[in-house]
Amino acid sequence: MNTFSSTKSGRIDKILAETLDVSRNQIEKLIKDGLVSVNGKSITKPSFKVEEGDEIEYEFKEAEKREVAPVDFDVEVIYEDAYLMVINKPAGLVVHPAPSVKEPTLVDWLIQRGISLSTISGEERHGIVHRIDKETTGALVIAKDNKTHEKLSEQLQDKSMGRYYLALIDYPLKEDTIVDKPIGRNPNNRLKMDVVPHGKEAKTAFVKLAQSRADTELIAAKLFTGRTHQIRVHLATLGRHILGDHLYGFKSKRDRISRVKLHAYLLYLTHPETGKKMEFVAPLFGDMQAYLAKYFDESEIDEKIDPRTLGDRFTGL
Repeated sequence: MNTFSSTKSGRIDKILAETLDVSRNQIEKLIKDGLVSVNGKSITKPSFKVEEGDEIEYEFKEAEKREVAPVDFDVEVIYEDAYLMVINKPAGLVVHPAPSVKEPTLVDWLIQRGISLSTISGEERHGIVHRIDKETTGALVIAKDNKTHEKLSEQLQDKSMGRYYLALIDYPLKEDTIVDKPIGRNPNNRLKMDVVPHGKEAKTAFVKLAQSRADTELIAAKLFTGRTHQIRVHLATLGRHILGDHLYGFKSKRDRISRVKLHAYLLYLTHPETGKKMEFVAPLFGDMQAYLAKYFDESEIDEKIDPRTLGDRFTGL
């Protein structure tokens, strides 16, 4: 047990968070797990009032270490420093382990590289701030320490960090548009999400970029919220589907599409340590590049997905 005397009065969660320089969320977990006491008495409520001079005891919870699956792949690192890493996630790579996942995950790859963030409350984070579906590719930021993780998570919440996605869809959009409809679990198919009356708020902007000779279209999407399958669900409400997205209704026009053609192309954030605004571009993978080369005017594509102007295309929506 670790012990200190409080130098001021106030809520136990706030005092511990300030003393240990960690989030109140982590402190709340410690308290709920019975690992905090005041003057020898176990505390169960984060709002417990501490008086100046009270003796506070706390214990760190050891994280349960999982067995790491052998990793026989590598992942492209776009940027890396002492605080964070930005990767270009390939298709088919699961981000988080789960009982149903038998193959190695991105978490296993991170552990192999020595990136394993255990919080004081015993939560294994591995630095992952946001997620990408298994078949989706593109930019993903990973924190290397808990303070960086907290700051990036705050940016995700206040929308100062975000991504622009590129997607190939089966029919052109009628116009640039915003879909603002709540998303929740599909009541008839647990694998799917859907627009439901009491779902969570969800908002996505879509911008037309280029139409192909096969009457498909390259679009860009910007998320204002981060719901599961959000882009795919909101496109379905417009009668459009991402190529390869058989779960939400794509029917092949010509080619056999192996996976969902959705890519997190441009990531922007503020560096948690330096305060510098940064942007990272995740190059398209070979399958999307091949489709664009086959059906689109490449010079037009280069202009439309120029990272310097892509964000401007959403102005006015």
